[in-house]
Amino acid sequence: MTGTWINIATVLVGCCLGLLLGKRFPDRIRETLMKGLGLFTLIVGLQMAFETDRVIVTLVSVVIGGITGELLAIHARLDRLGNALQARFGASSNNRFSEGFVTTSLIFCVGPMTVLGALQDGLTGDYQLLAIKSLLDGVVALTFAAGFGVGVAFSACTILIVQGSISLMAGHLEHVLTEAMIAEMVAAGGLMVLGIGFVLLDLARIRVANYLPALVVAPLLVALISQFS
Repeated sequence: MTGTWINIATVLVGCCLGLLLGKRFPDRIRETLMKGLGLFTLIVGLQMAFETDRVIVTLVSVVIGGITGELLAIHARLDRLGNALQARFGASSNNRFSEGFVTTSLIFCVGPMTVLGALQDGLTGDYQLLAIKSLLDGVVALTFAAGFGVGVAFSACTILIVQGSISLMAGHLEHVLTEAMIAEMVAAGGLMVLGIGFVLLDLARIRVANYLPALVVAPLLVALISQFS
């Protein structure tokens, strides 16, 4: 769990700096920073998506995952959670609290470093990969907090739940997840990261969180295929 605690700390520090410096930035600078992050997010998403060796698995995962997410209304539930936190902690509506919370929660917890880093930390105690991720997340938190506000800080709770759970369950997951499963999981996550990039660039309003079940569907499909091959 050491890497996860470091990750949470850097996100909170980055968010605090973003909140302090954000008001000093003219709107055009904040917009430029957000668009730059959107472009960078697209690159990361593409790199992740190209991890797949079975495009059909990624496609089916996203389709099944998207349908499941819509039926469960995951994105709407996260929005309601963000709004509840906003009301509880008195954040002003112009801070785009809910959008900042949902967007950064996805960015911080969908990527390959989350899964691989948390597994490595849980299995061997080596948190080097998560330390690198922490530095990147800190920079992202700074930039997003300047644009979205304090909602970004609450994504640290998501990191604790998702990343911490993976580290704690690492001993069991090691014997379940193969390299092929992880690759398809990363590829499905890459499509979600691409979706986040499109949202940040105002190119589309995608309910990205509704695709989260694809991260479970992808490795299950790989396991099913391996049984019949």
